[in-house]
Amino acid sequence: MPTLRRSMGLPHATAMVVGIILGASIFVQPSEITRLVPTFRGLMLVWLAAGALTFCGAMVCAELSSAFPQTGGVYVFLKRIFSPALGFLWGWAMFWSMHSGIIAAIAVILARYVAYFVPLGEPGIRALAIGVILLLSAVNYLGVKPGSAVQLILTGAKLAAILSVVLLIFWFGGPAHRALPQDSTVAAAPASLSAFGLAIAAGLFAFGGWHMVTYTAGETRNPERTIPRALLFGTLLVTACYILLNAAYLYVLPLSNVAHSTRVAADAIRVLGAAAGNAVAALVILSALGALNGIILAGPRVYYAMAQDGLAFRWMAAVHSRRQTPYLAIVAQSLWSSVLVATNSYRELFTRVVYTEWLFFALLAAGLFILRRRREYHPVFLARGYPVVPALFIVASLGIAINQAVANPRGSAIGLGLLLAGLPVYFLWSRQI
Repeated sequence: MPTLRRSMGLPHATAMVVGIILGASIFVQPSEITRLVPTFRGLMLVWLAAGALTFCGAMVCAELSSAFPQTGGVYVFLKRIFSPALGFLWGWAMFWSMHSGIIAAIAVILARYVAYFVPLGEPGIRALAIGVILLLSAVNYLGVKPGSAVQLILTGAKLAAILSVVLLIFWFGGPAHRALPQDSTVAAAPASLSAFGLAIAAGLFAFGGWHMVTYTAGETRNPERTIPRALLFGTLLVTACYILLNAAYLYVLPLSNVAHSTRVAADAIRVLGAAAGNAVAALVILSALGALNGIILAGPRVYYAMAQDGLAFRWMAAVHSRRQTPYLAIVAQSLWSSVLVATNSYRELFTRVVYTEWLFFALLAAGLFILRRRREYHPVFLARGYPVVPALFIVASLGIAINQAVANPRGSAIGLGLLLAGLPVYFLWSRQI
């Protein structure tokens, strides 16, 4: 019987972490954060804090990956520590909303930026988004090796492009910087603790997706060492990129402009000349492609693991005899994501359910406290960081979830209801095992 092939090394796994995180949000999210914390120093502290908390989450997943180096990642952690029911709910939410929804959303963003170069109406944008989903799914259908190779190329190109943008802004932005008002980086009043917390929560959303590399443990060489290292290296690299980009934005733009801009990267890069819009559009397309390929690669491994456990359709556990990929799970994911694009229903589903992801993250960190009580468990990465690191991440994860619930109570309640609707499905399915 064919099985998954272990062909991903540390460079490919790290590229997956970086490529998934570095999407389009860094070209938008700084405006939201600057509105909440309108000082240069405060803004840098927010990104450092968000990066540090993401690093805490990465260390939690690194520890769990070393303990359970199996295909499925978060699904396996929840199942092995708590209950198969929790693992099922994670996969349920992933397929029907969280994972497929973010694939659809990023594909539409990518298509809208392609429309910057080629005129496309709304039907054309949706058709292109579906085409990109199917194309990248086909690449990953061919094997994890070509899929991860594409990810490595896209991530390398993306990092080179971001570094080039930063260098060019600092190199040519001198006149714009000297023209800034003297008080352009100082707020009239310091930000409140509540605003600072909300800003960190907004920053953490820009780091989303770091956990997805854990899904591919079954196709990673030496996963108990490779995946933890990829998580740690990747989150540090992304944090450095975010701080550099924000420093570049504020080098040439007043805080007020950054706070109220709807396309802060385009506004900052105008110092490079008339082609700035083209450069930003190309960078966003490149970033979206890298994120989309990594997310498409990761998701089917969870559905494959669930099917092996009898908690999803058995055919999702099918492995291609030559390609050694979970090809039917890849097909199912691509088709459902395409349906979400075609019906424009991904926004409602995704925005209502995405906050529940952070409840699961809090459970992952809490799981380390449970594992410590088991004799067979021996800590590796958090032998010294325990209990501070998981405790910090629990607080951060719950803070984000509560913040989203308070901001949109009705939508959050519906989202929680959609998640819990998976419980009766689980009990029906588990009786057939």
